[in-house]
Amino acid sequence: MAADLLKPLASAAVVCAAWFLSVGIFCDFRLTTPHQAFVPARVFWQLLPGVAGTQLGIWLLTRACRRCWRYTGLPDLLNLFATAQISLALVFSGYLLWRICAPALHIQEPVAGFPLTIFVLNFLLTISLQGAMQLAIRLAFEQSRPAAAAGLVRLLLIGAGNEAEAILREINRLPERRYVVVGMLDDSPAKQRLRLHGAPVLGTIDQLPAICRRERVAEILITIPTHQRRDMQRIVGLCRTAQGGAGSFGGERAAGNAAPVRFRIAPSFKEMLAGIPVMQQARDVNPNDLLGRPSVELDLAAVGDMLRDRTVLVTGAGGSIGSELCRVISGFAPRTLVLLDKAENGVFEIHRELRRNFPALPLAPEIGDVTDAVRIAQIFSDHRPAVVFHAAAHKHVPLAESNSGEAIRNNIIGTRTLADAAMAAGVRRFVMISTDKAVNPTSIMGATKRCAEIYIQALAGRSATRFTTVRFGNVLNSNGSVAPIFTQQIAAGGPVTVTHPEMRRYFMTIPEAAQLVLQAAALGKGGEIFLLDMGEPVRILDLARDLIVLCGLRPEIDVPIVFTGLRPGEKLFEELSVTGEDMLPTPHPKIAIWKSAAQPWARVMGMLETLQPLAYCTDRAVALSALCKIIPEMRPWQPEHGAAPQPPDPGIGQTAPVGQCLPAPATTPAAA
Repeated sequence: MAADLLKPLASAAVVCAAWFLSVGIFCDFRLTTPHQAFVPARVFWQLLPGVAGTQLGIWLLTRACRRCWRYTGLPDLLNLFATAQISLALVFSGYLLWRICAPALHIQEPVAGFPLTIFVLNFLLTISLQGAMQLAIRLAFEQSRPAAAAGLVRLLLIGAGNEAEAILREINRLPERRYVVVGMLDDSPAKQRLRLHGAPVLGTIDQLPAICRRERVAEILITIPTHQRRDMQRIVGLCRTAQGGAGSFGGERAAGNAAPVRFRIAPSFKEMLAGIPVMQQARDVNPNDLLGRPSVELDLAAVGDMLRDRTVLVTGAGGSIGSELCRVISGFAPRTLVLLDKAENGVFEIHRELRRNFPALPLAPEIGDVTDAVRIAQIFSDHRPAVVFHAAAHKHVPLAESNSGEAIRNNIIGTRTLADAAMAAGVRRFVMISTDKAVNPTSIMGATKRCAEIYIQALAGRSATRFTTVRFGNVLNSNGSVAPIFTQQIAAGGPVTVTHPEMRRYFMTIPEAAQLVLQAAALGKGGEIFLLDMGEPVRILDLARDLIVLCGLRPEIDVPIVFTGLRPGEKLFEELSVTGEDMLPTPHPKIAIWKSAAQPWARVMGMLETLQPLAYCTDRAVALSALCKIIPEMRPWQPEHGAAPQPPDPGIGQTAPVGQCLPAPATTPAAA
């Protein structure tokens, strides 16, 4: 209440002061001098009520006094400028009208030749004084904040862009002072020696160790945008070697003791908009940051039209990709989201998370096996889904080699069961998640996913349902992937086990994969095999070393690295490219379509007749023989054959001698 009264009074005082100064400056403060170049005091007092009343009235009408002066910024100053312009126009017009109408109304006419320049001076002084008052109030609040009980942390920012500016603003507005920003580092020559909210750009990123020692830095915050994080390995390496001040002001730092510098990464702009304080969202660097993957731009309208107010079914909902699909889908307000998985713990966890984060969303957790035709038919009958995302699969290559029948039953027969039920139920869209291991497969797992692709593509030409496939490579930090395994091995003290020093894999993050799957699904017309752009392949040995560094240890010194050799079914190099003559572009730059014709239906049915009896096969050789007849480009892995593997020729669908493998079967496939 007091603030509501004080703001208009303060504004009135500023308006009167601005009018007095504008007249005084113009007249050299000699208001009683008879010379016509000066203004009689009578006119000064006559015009004051009109000028002050007009300006205050405009400010009240525009609610300028209701703005919080404690957080005055550029928008507030722009609003002040606009308000002063309106006031100037009204005051100037009112004065001219007074001069014109005064004789006719027998009103005492103002002094002739009153200098109109005074109105311009008043305009400028009003803006200056009002802006200065508001900024002074903001500065007073910021400078009067109490210091944190633990002391002030000397903070260094890497990056001097928009993210750094937002973080500096938040640091200045914290209820208590916790950080002293000693400066920023940026590789841009144009930003050197500049200042941002008082913080100087001290140099380039390569100078980080020296600057940390000189400025006694205790913490580093990486503020580089997501799409510019390709040098993250270099930055992390520099941060790890940096030595700065320990503790906070008044503690060990005062004695000049050097200590390792803590470093964290700032949230993205999207995360900043979530409303959580930026410094609370700062986190340790993780393997996802090392990929340097740019953020995904979704066609929200197309994805929304596909999902909004429709029942959506996700199989494998408890897995890494399936659960992330559920999180993203939930944000598009489907009518019902059906969570299907045969692992009850996975369904329980994702159901509990979604119920907490989306309390208004109807959820239907279902336990079931995609190979159980009766159970699948029951689920489709109960929920009548319009869109199905099929993420359930056996994905571990070595396990599929030793459990060939289970891989065939789950990945091929299960896909057929689910797809047939979807077609019978009139599902609008069916999207199957595939893998880069289906390209020139060397493993049973890859071959079974290729067979599932063949069936889905053939079914698309015989149904009103839009059947599509999305194919991509490894997903970092997914269940059972190398990053969590390496992290566990590092925590245990090592060794970190790498199969081969030259093994490379394509990686993308879990959120990126899920979002691109949704985008590809929205693009699908039926029958396409979409490929997601995985970027450049990552050497597994480099990833292992980076993870060791992230844990604050030294590769091959603190944590040994052991090479174990290729496992059954593994390739040295995976094949996945979205460029080349075999590819068709799509409206989305990170999605392409593999040009492949659907197999004749008779051949597809022959494939299923060959594989159906092998659903419980335990003889790997029998399963391999059948799969090689169906997929002529398959080269089954065998430990006793072949020399050191070589990189494959570029392109999708081209046969390449990848990994240790047997010669291709000489027989012509009868059921291909």
